[in-house]
Amino acid sequence: MLTNSTANDGAEPLAPVLFIPHGGGPLPLLGDPGHRLLTAFLKNLPSQLGNPSAIVLISAHWETAQATVTANAHPDLIYDYYGFPEESYALTYPAAGAPALAATVCELLDAAGIPAAIDPNRGFDHGMFVPLSLIYPNADIPCIQLSLINSLDPAVHIAMGRALKTLREQNVLVIGSGLSFHNLRAFAHPDAAVRAVEFDDWLVETCTDTSLSAGQREQRLINWASAPQARFSHPREEHLLPLMVCYGLAAEHRSAAELVFNDDMMGIKVSGFLWR
Repeated sequence: MLTNSTANDGAEPLAPVLFIPHGGGPLPLLGDPGHRLLTAFLKNLPSQLGNPSAIVLISAHWETAQATVTANAHPDLIYDYYGFPEESYALTYPAAGAPALAATVCELLDAAGIPAAIDPNRGFDHGMFVPLSLIYPNADIPCIQLSLINSLDPAVHIAMGRALKTLREQNVLVIGSGLSFHNLRAFAHPDAAVRAVEFDDWLVETCTDTSLSAGQREQRLINWASAPQARFSHPREEHLLPLMVCYGLAAEHRSAAELVFNDDMMGIKVSGFLWR
């Protein structure tokens, strides 16, 4: 049982929902100075997350035609990055899979009219194993991944999250793993830091401002591309969509998130959010 979650009308406490920036490839695990603050944040997260019985993680690095869930009981790692030091291709994260939980996730999605499938063979990509190696280094919590849908429709991803809201009652921690800024070519742009802050400020306000209703917040997220510097910050939205799933999952109980990280990563401000 999570002892630090908010109770739901006197029922069992709800597991938190978390969106994290996962950094650049394996760099958070390689001592990269540009990831120092992010690495420290990820290492210190367990004190805010309680003791989940399992983890469902939505990674920016897996897209499918329909929602798909990993059901490999002993997942391998997918080193889906290129040009990094040799040791980054020998990293391990031996967490068990959770086939029964994968089946439950599929059932919940199907019941909400969102077609879902099981992938019995896929392993964990770096959007999963890099941050979890820092958050839960003992790899002793069963984990599954849930894909993005390659339509990249924000409303669909919010609906995916909404369909999974009862997972919180089962002590399942849901993590969206992406980045609040993801424009790799822009890191060298002279105005990148300033332009990124414009979008980040909008995103922080959208996710945390308690004066916004849930409906207002959802419409802002659905129409995120009209925000200041939106397409500069996200030429393609796959790194933002895990946040949409998290919002959908958490919003019925509490639509406003807590800002738990808002600091520098490789010269760009990025943010992390927690719902509890």
